[in-house]
Parts: sequence; C-alpha cells; structure tokens
Amino acid sequence: MKRIVIKVGSAVLREDNFLAVERLNNLVDLIAKLKNEKKLEVILVSSGAVAAGNTVLNLNRKEVLNRQALAAIGQPLLMKHYKKRFAEHGLKCAQMLLVAEDFDSRKRSENAKGVMEILLANNIIPILNENDVIANQELLIGDNDQLAAHATHFFDADLLAILSDVDGLYDSNPHENPNAKMRKIVNYLEPEELEMKHSPNSEFATGGIVTKLKAASFLIQRNRMMYLSSGFDLTNAYDFLLDGNHKSGTLFKK
Repeated sequence: MKRIVIKVGSAVLREDNFLAVERLNNLVDLIAKLKNEKKLEVILVSSGAVAAGNTVLNLNRKEVLNRQALAAIGQPLLMKHYKKRFAEHGLKCAQMLLVAEDFDSRKRSENAKGVMEILLANNIIPILNENDVIANQELLIGDNDQLAAHATHFFDADLLAILSDVDGLYDSNPHENPNAKMRKIVNYLEPEELEMKHSPNSEFATGGIVTKLKAASFLIQRNRMMYLSSGFDLTNAYDFLLDGNHKSGTLFKK
C-alpha cells in the first residue's frame, strides 16, 4: 500500500461534553507511525466539528442551522488540536472541506485532486470533513463514512480504514447475542444489509453500521478495500495497518 484514508467518527472524538483529546492524541500517534515508519501517504477524514462546537455553545442539534453554527465553531477547535499534536511528530496538516458537488463536478473534482496531490507530495496530512456550514440538502454528502469512501476512490487510495465505536461486522447483533461472531473478511454485501435502518450510537453521529456497509459496498464495487475496527482501542488498527496482521476487525474486499 502507498496511500490510505483513515476516517474517525464523532462517537470516538467526543466524551461527555468535551473533545476526547486522549483518543485524538492516540489517533495522531498512529498516523505519525504510518507516515514515519511505513512511509505511507495518509488522508484523514475527521468528524467531530459539531461535537467540538457544542462544548462551547449548547444549541439544539436537531435544527440544521444550529448544527451548521456548531460546526463553524468546532472545526477550528479540531484543527487546533490536530495541528498541535502533529507538530510534536514533526508533521504538518491542512484542512479540506468538501461537499457532494466536489465529487460530481468534473472541474471541481479535478481541482480537489490537484490540491490533494500537492499536499501529499509535500508530506502534508490533509484533514477532510464535509463542509457542514454551507452544505444544503442538494450539496450534502450525508455522513463522513460516505465522504471517506468517495475520497478513497477519487483520491486513488488503496484502503479506507474506518475507526469507530463499531469494532467490526458481526453475523448478528453482538449487543443482543453474546455468541455473535465477527466476519473478518467480507467480499459481498447483500442488498438487505444496505437497507437496514440507520442506528447511530451517539447523539452527534449521523451514521451507524449501515452507513459503513454502504461505504464498504461502494469501494468493493470499485475494487478497493475497507477495514473497520475500533477507534477507542487502536490495538487492532496497529496490528493491521502497521504490522499487516489481521487479528480482528473486518476487511471488506472483492
């Protein structure tokens, strides 16, 4: 592998009413090792802007304009933490805010690709998020799992790693069935698996397991891989991404 996308969700980056700084720090440490030791190009898709904004201003998040206002407050807070932590590893980062049209419009997608290649060529870590502040229903991608999948394809990455509160895909609901077994390798997803009701586990999340399966299906159809593992405990992510050992987590591939 040469280039990977890592996506981390709101459930991982928020703890109570605060940004989960320790988990953010652990994520940065992992990315630094991937860059410095494995010499990988890493694109980070980071949720958490609304959650970070809510630590400053408490608004009703069910209102679209309130969520956009919170994103405007929270995005620079997120970037402040990322910038500080990456600097401790001698790394620099940049912010890219995207909407659906950036992938649908040939001119805009080519511009985004051009910027991405410049950043990666200069050893900069691009941090992507949906541009919640300006995105209306027509421009909305919908959730960062889909953004990450599209970014993986359009920016020609080999793998998408989603680090989440979901540590893999099971053959049944592990919260209801103690005997549920993890599906370590998945080559195909049934249509009914992609049509289940969304079940985000955090009030700040916009997805759930279904949005991750849709992201995986999108990439499988384009002959790209996706790895799903825990963002709370990065042990399995280290094993797979750094050492190439697939001990746990689910790998989606054709």
